[in-house]
Amino acid sequence: MEKGQVEGSFLTYQGKPFVRQDNAYVWGDMRDKAVVVLFVLTNKTVNGTEVPDDILVQVVSTDDKHEVLKSGQKKGLYDALDIGTVWLKREIGD
Repeated sequence: MEKGQVEGSFLTYQGKPFVRQDNAYVWGDMRDKAVVVLFVLTNKTVNGTEVPDDILVQVVSTDDKHEVLKSGQKKGLYDALDIGTVWLKREIGD
């Protein structure tokens, strides 16, 4: 495997990996200068299923500093990923 390649397969959104671990989601390519990180702060129950409610949205640099470039809070995973997508595209010029 060459440097920068990722082994295995991931769920993708708009052609970029979308990975979840516990209450954190990361969307983006680690080879870009930034990725979107979503932290689920609270959940709610809808029709007997627990779903993310309050989400902290951050655009984080992928360099060694992992600096938070932009941050905000949204209700629901859809709205959080929607604003994160806009912010990331502006940051990486995609």
